[in-house]
Order: sequence, then structure tokens, then C-alpha cells
Amino acid sequence: MEKSGTTLEKKYRVALVLYAGLAVLSWFTLDARIPVGGRLVELKFVPLIIIGGLALRTMVAMRAERIRRKNSS
Repeated sequence: MEKSGTTLEKKYRVALVLYAGLAVLSWFTLDARIPVGGRLVELKFVPLIIIGGLALRTMVAMRAERIRRKNSS
């Protein structure tokens, strides 16, 4: 059980680094503006919101797994 926990921790760290990399890439590559509600909104915020949501979901799932692991032992 210990080995799977450390593997999961490594995957968690890699996932967060990849989310950060995607966020940085989208910030520097997207430069368009789209009209939303009569206002111009930069397109780069859309993928940042999506990536942030995925990162938050990953963090919540990891926290839940840690709690489950703690309660089972």
C-alpha cells in the first residue's frame, strides 16, 4: 500500500506541473479578444479558467485520497 501512495504522489506532482505548463503556454500564445456582453474579453482567460478548474479537481481528489488512506490505516 505504501508503494502505491508514493506513486500517486509522484503522479499528482507531475499533473500539477503539467497544468502549470499548460497555463503558461496558453497565457503567452493566445492573444485574441472576443466580445462578451458588449465588452471585449481576452481569450487567454478561458483556458486559464478551465485549466484552473482541472487543477482544483485534481487537488480535491488527492486530498480525498489522503483522507481515505489515513482512515484505512
